[in-house]
Amino acid sequence: MKHARRSFLKSLAVAGGVMSLPHIGLRSALASTTGYPRLLNGPMVGAMGTSSSLLWMRASGRYPVGVQYGRLPDLSDARRSEPVDAVPENDFVVRASLSGLQPDSTYYYRPLVEGKVAKYLDNIPPFRFKTAPEGPGRFRVGFGSCARWQEYPDQPIWPALEQWAPDLFFWLGDNIYADTIEPSIMSDLYKIQRAVPEYQRLGTTVPQLATWDDHDYGLNNSDQSNPMREGSLQLFKRFWANPAYGTNATPGVFFKYRYGGVDFFFLDNRYHRDPNDKPDGPDKTHLGAGQLKWLQDELKGSDAPFKVLIAGGGWSHNPAAEAEGEDNWASYRHERDKLFDFIRDESIEGVLLMSGDVHRAEANCIPWSAEGGYDFYEFVSSGLAQDTPVPEWLEVPEIRLREPFTGGHNAGIIDFDLTLEDPVVRFNVINFGAQTAWDEPVTVRASELRNGTASWQQKVDPELPEPRRRDVKA
Repeated sequence: MKHARRSFLKSLAVAGGVMSLPHIGLRSALASTTGYPRLLNGPMVGAMGTSSSLLWMRASGRYPVGVQYGRLPDLSDARRSEPVDAVPENDFVVRASLSGLQPDSTYYYRPLVEGKVAKYLDNIPPFRFKTAPEGPGRFRVGFGSCARWQEYPDQPIWPALEQWAPDLFFWLGDNIYADTIEPSIMSDLYKIQRAVPEYQRLGTTVPQLATWDDHDYGLNNSDQSNPMREGSLQLFKRFWANPAYGTNATPGVFFKYRYGGVDFFFLDNRYHRDPNDKPDGPDKTHLGAGQLKWLQDELKGSDAPFKVLIAGGGWSHNPAAEAEGEDNWASYRHERDKLFDFIRDESIEGVLLMSGDVHRAEANCIPWSAEGGYDFYEFVSSGLAQDTPVPEWLEVPEIRLREPFTGGHNAGIIDFDLTLEDPVVRFNVINFGAQTAWDEPVTVRASELRNGTASWQQKVDPELPEPRRRDVKA
């Protein structure tokens, strides 16, 4: 083959050089000299709907990339998606859109590069995914944050998550530790994390959605002054297959996603953020005016029994500590509390909170029942591949429901059941051995997330040691 390729190139030179060939003939003539048409990264399942899906892939060159997909494992009933050209301007990344799917159904698929099954993926079974249920259902969400490949290139949390078979997986920020203002370095780290061997099966099967935090936005504790602000936004859009990124009027990575009757609100806590150490007050913002207005409007319009607000940094804070300068909502309490008051005043039911960042797993509560509303439960997981030190005293939240998990790599598991008359959600955490961290999950019913309802006291682990349990009068 090498001798034939040399002879082919020599014949081109004799004919007057490669560029003397017509463009169409050039592509055909060079097909044998451009390497094997294949994927370098992916496939990864992205935003999943009831009748459509996005698949993320990165090709090895300027090839059309598509997907063969069907309901039968042998793909004898397969259709093909519209091919998308992989181009260097987008680092050869493509998103294939699959349509005409049936709700709550398993599909099998193979990536196609230049019209053929991608090399190295042609002798293994087809990949598979499951579409979203059409109405309220029962489903499981896995989530986590903080994947530091530099320290943990081996990441056993992914096979552990596979054992729990989540229907969705959410990345809550610090998905890479870029810590750079160089786009090429950030891009490299996305590719490295996307290629972690233990991650591959989960990524090809379970829909992946993401928001960011400081380390995949720029430098540590980055805010809107990040010199790579626009570049990091473009790279985030390139490497994830979310359903949306901000709005036409307000840029960012925030979006709303509905699955199984639950509304998930992925928030952008970096792009519009004021510095942490700016004095707190009405003019200090975490989300920015445009995103906050978008969130308020979407919450008012939601009829979901559970409305989940997802942010990279933690929602809780220590009421006994002056926390200005902390890299979480504790430094933006005015905006946080104004949002919570809005939820109360508009009688918006069913709000839950999720976060990452803190290098441990937690189950917390912000007792807004004491303010005339209801209690906000916060589910926390960190890190997927990160150290998990014991928290300092400053990091004690308003209410701690479970002993923090500091036993190493972990992921959150949330089970939703909307088939019940009173829908329920259950939260626990798993370690890299797929074992749960707590004997009993934190269980919350939709009926407990209504104004005038105080429910946190019944959910505190009675064996939780002091002083990590903070008594708050309901």
